[in-house]
Amino acid sequence: MSNAAATPDRSVFATLRLMLPQVWPYRGRVALALAFLVAAKLATIAVPLALKELIDRLDVAPSLLLLPLVPLVPLVAYGALRLASSLFQELRSIVFARVLARTSRMVTLKVFRHLHALSLRFHLDRKTGGVARDLERGMTAISDLLDWTLYTILPTLFEVIVVSAILIWRYDWTFTVITLGTLAAYIAFTFAVTEWRLRYYRAANEADTEANARNVDSLLNYETVKYFNNEEHEQRRFDGSLVRLEEATVKSLKTLAVLNIGQAGIVAVGLTLLLWRATVGVTEGRMALGDLVLVNAFLIQLSIPLNYLGMVYREVKQALANIQRMYALLDEAQEVSDAPGAPALRVNGAELRFAQVDFHYDPARPILRDVDFCIPAGKTLAVVGTTGAGKSTLARLLYRFYDVSGGAIRIDGQDIREVTQDSLRAAIGIVPQDTVLFNDSIYYNIAYGRPEASREEVIAAAKSAHIHDFILSLPQGYDSAVGERGLKLSGGEKQRVAIARTLLKNPALLVFDEATSALDTRTEKIIQAELEEIARDRTTLVIAHRLSTIVDADEILVLEQGRVAERGTHASLLAAGGRYAALWAMQQSETPAAA
Repeated sequence: MSNAAATPDRSVFATLRLMLPQVWPYRGRVALALAFLVAAKLATIAVPLALKELIDRLDVAPSLLLLPLVPLVPLVAYGALRLASSLFQELRSIVFARVLARTSRMVTLKVFRHLHALSLRFHLDRKTGGVARDLERGMTAISDLLDWTLYTILPTLFEVIVVSAILIWRYDWTFTVITLGTLAAYIAFTFAVTEWRLRYYRAANEADTEANARNVDSLLNYETVKYFNNEEHEQRRFDGSLVRLEEATVKSLKTLAVLNIGQAGIVAVGLTLLLWRATVGVTEGRMALGDLVLVNAFLIQLSIPLNYLGMVYREVKQALANIQRMYALLDEAQEVSDAPGAPALRVNGAELRFAQVDFHYDPARPILRDVDFCIPAGKTLAVVGTTGAGKSTLARLLYRFYDVSGGAIRIDGQDIREVTQDSLRAAIGIVPQDTVLFNDSIYYNIAYGRPEASREEVIAAAKSAHIHDFILSLPQGYDSAVGERGLKLSGGEKQRVAIARTLLKNPALLVFDEATSALDTRTEKIIQAELEEIARDRTTLVIAHRLSTIVDADEILVLEQGRVAERGTHASLLAAGGRYAALWAMQQSETPAAA
């Protein structure tokens, strides 16, 4: 991930505004949940008042007739208010649960969809483990931010205002001054220290993301680690990230202790001052014993959500940091996008034309220059050349992983930049050099070519790719797992799965991107025959490494440093005695040794 860490900070309200489209459909639930919460807070505030009334009723001379009856009303009220406070809180949770879960789901899905819409350039630069961890933390943070903001911070402020109003109404101004002074000192201290602590939390997040990225990258490349005996090296790299995570975590925990001590000290001073004023009032006869209990209960009652509010403020800031990293993914520019109102591609034979195509990642380093060719409908064109000549770039441009820098690519006369990407890619099937499979069953990987296909169609595709008998020989048949990236299958087996997947898709235009170059000679010949079978009557672009696989192509292009150096049939190019003939002679001389 390139610039998540550099994303400008968003405020709580700016972040909530981003989530408003997902929350708005549930505004009725939000309002009902807020109503339950107000009722719960009012019941909570009324509990000390009922307790005061109960104590004042008891602070009378004993009477055998009245003693059992006098406290009955405040006693019942006290119990009912306690129950109501918990009941309304739980009703709020029940009503709001769907909003939290659905909003988190929809925002995360939006980011996931956006990641798939980004260009190949972003995905070549990303660290998969880091992106996955940012998405995971952001998903949790969305629920936390909504819950804490709407149902903790705002209700606590409401409770503070109501309690302060009661103190002003019932007692002298000193109680209000002490209460508000305590609250102001508590909030100012909490905010200041939390801002100071946040740098350590962010550092811990960065280290955690880096550690996860290295962990995933190392495990995905398990075989390479083993090939070079580099287990210790991988452990040292991973531990470097863990050391940074450890240091940031330790600093975060130490500063948390400082924050907790300061908060407890401020509340203790405020309570002591309030009790002092209440005690003076009782001894002077201006206040009843119940007033002393009421004032003490109010500040204790306020200190509980305030302690929680301090934690919530920390968590909200931390949640914002997590959400900002996730929204940074949404801020990544979508390099390739559909034109407004773009129509679907209309396929009528699938004639493919590269018209004077130029392409570069960096203007100072052109990849393709003035590449011009046409593949008539149902014909096969092969592209050959040395490594770095730009052969595989042709397939990436055809799929619109990138857009051309100059010229145009047309299918049946339609510029592929002017049609929808979905319809374009639906018309193309590819068998790549390195077939990467999902860590799922063989059936799932074949059906991936057309997920809505029936089981009979999937099996028919496997039969056409000559892999059906092999699958049946496995203990679990089509339900057999292929392992991470398909590592449980051989190269030839993976290629046959790729062929079956492409056959199931039934595309009008085929691309073979060095589809057999990683196979041994015997397997290559078998699979090459299968490729020729599925290419029959389809427009086919073959990007070839081994020239022996494309001798029957209708036309062959030789790319050299991004330009078309030669073109013609296999026979005419050999007769010309140019670059193609030299490549052919070199590969023919290597064949006996390779065999």
